[in-house]
Amino acid sequence: MKLKLDFYQRDGVNVAQDLLGKLLVRELDGQKIISKIVETEAYIGPEDKACHAYQNKRTKRTEVMFGRAGNAYIYLIYGMYNCLNIVTASVGKPEAVLIRAVEPIEGLDTIRKYRQIKSKKVEDLTNGPGKLCQALAIDKKLNGYDMTYGDKLYVLDSNYKLEVVKDKRINIDYAEEYKEKLWRFYIKGNPFVSR
Repeated sequence: MKLKLDFYQRDGVNVAQDLLGKLLVRELDGQKIISKIVETEAYIGPEDKACHAYQNKRTKRTEVMFGRAGNAYIYLIYGMYNCLNIVTASVGKPEAVLIRAVEPIEGLDTIRKYRQIKSKKVEDLTNGPGKLCQALAIDKKLNGYDMTYGDKLYVLDSNYKLEVVKDKRINIDYAEEYKEKLWRFYIKGNPFVSR
């Protein structure tokens, strides 16, 4: 069952934890690529110094975060890697969850086609936010995409048994006291968690 709007209309920290083990679906080339979400990070709007919308900063880039929950927020880092976030909370309160890593379940051949790498390790295909976007052909054309109704990109519920680890977020040394928040979540022992 596809996750509905009310799942996302909660604070980003809870959504980030609850997304672990859920199935991210990308429809590509007439087939469904299915992967298990194994790592997330929460970004909590106005007060979070690591968030793009810190102090309610509205720009062309952050506008999607101020919109409806369940929409994709996709941006470019280092001028070359896309990152997939899902907007949470309520309209006007900019919160989002970064999908940091996924474990491929179905469609590995398509993933390999989009993520042409020398490494033979399957983990290297999707064990980071830029890698998974490349592997699933997720780019800024999907920015603002409604993941609660659309068929190109969405999340399915699942009942995986898992142990959640809470940790500090990655690459946010500029965020002062907010770099200490335990707002990164991952499935304990999963080999696809980013390094």
